[in-house]
Amino acid sequence: MTRWRYAAATDTGLVRETNQDAVFVDDSLAIVADGMGGHAAGEVASAMAVEAIYNSFLTRPTVEGLLSGIQDANQVVLSDAKENPERFGMGTTVMVVGLTHDGPGVTTPTMLHVGDSRAYQLRDGALRQLSADHSVAEEWVRLGRLTSEEALTHPRRHQLTRAIGVDDNIEIDVMSLHVQAGDRILLCSDGLSNELDPAHLAELAGADVSLDTAVSNLIDAAKASGGRDNISAVLLEFDEAHEATREINSTMSAAPPPLEATVSSRQRRRGPRPTWRSAVGVIILAAVVWAFFFIVHWYAYSTYYLAPAGKYIGVYEGQPNGVLWYKPRLVWRTGDLMADLQPAARLSVKATIAEPSIVAARNYAFFLRGLYLSSRTPTTTTTTTTVVTTTTVATAPNSTTSTTVTTPTTAKG
Repeated sequence: MTRWRYAAATDTGLVRETNQDAVFVDDSLAIVADGMGGHAAGEVASAMAVEAIYNSFLTRPTVEGLLSGIQDANQVVLSDAKENPERFGMGTTVMVVGLTHDGPGVTTPTMLHVGDSRAYQLRDGALRQLSADHSVAEEWVRLGRLTSEEALTHPRRHQLTRAIGVDDNIEIDVMSLHVQAGDRILLCSDGLSNELDPAHLAELAGADVSLDTAVSNLIDAAKASGGRDNISAVLLEFDEAHEATREINSTMSAAPPPLEATVSSRQRRRGPRPTWRSAVGVIILAAVVWAFFFIVHWYAYSTYYLAPAGKYIGVYEGQPNGVLWYKPRLVWRTGDLMADLQPAARLSVKATIAEPSIVAARNYAFFLRGLYLSSRTPTTTTTTTTVVTTTTVATAPNSTTSTTVTTPTTAKG
């Protein structure tokens, strides 16, 4: 039976403000996910992907279970982005190696990946890249339009052709690995592979030190080389050999069916799954934390209200006094000055009366604006009415003279 020992770590790096990578590893599953989409988006996507893959493999420790987990991850990230417009465009890479069950007592190290996170195999000091980057530059290398050297500095080297959370149809690379006792497999985000060349990676990953120390040295070296991105690494060392030759490309359509990154830096031999309980606990804790932040975010931006926006009437999204670190944000304003409103209307605006939607808030603003227009200038209408009075004066028996007197009258209306 194939076994591995492991160590893992992730680091924000020297330039990024947040860590959008997510890492998970235990006795039979290793995952590196590199999120994208900016703060509060990339880190959500990567953590969701890790959780979905872990849950699927937990119930089905097979190749099909891993494929289903990546499908689930794709659907979850897509759905979340649709429900939360501020996270539109988020996505993540995934690099997965699992010890899949092929029969009683038989496990196979299987690699699946989407994106440009990488897997390397180190044997007898020689490093070999197992995965193919799903990026525009690497596609052009495979087509002969670029050399490998040109791809290293090409402006489209970071533009992905595949990623989780981008499209309903997700193409997954699957490979069964051939390993020998003593082989090491390195999984990493591009924050590591972009900073260190293959020779440096081989030197540090294959050093005669503990796996924890080797991973720490890899992270430190990437930071010393610039640390321009988040840096994540998982290092696996195999204790028993496994012969495998299958390599599969699987095009799957994600079927319709939360979250700090879980990071492990432990190193020990594989036993009868003694870490499942702790791993499940970590996942549950992560889900609770994610649920808390989700509820707070929903409550913080669940209402709209009117308030002064400088000299104008503004519509704000959020709670008037904010909730924790979520502050109300101006989403619309009228062109009418606060100073022109009636005193009662000004007080209504300053009272920050809550409305259930932006439409309701805007309608209320228009209502106040209507009061302002109706009371803006008292209008006096002068109407001139001509009254015709006819007086008949008798002058002779057979003649009549009529005299018309016109008297103007003015009415105020």
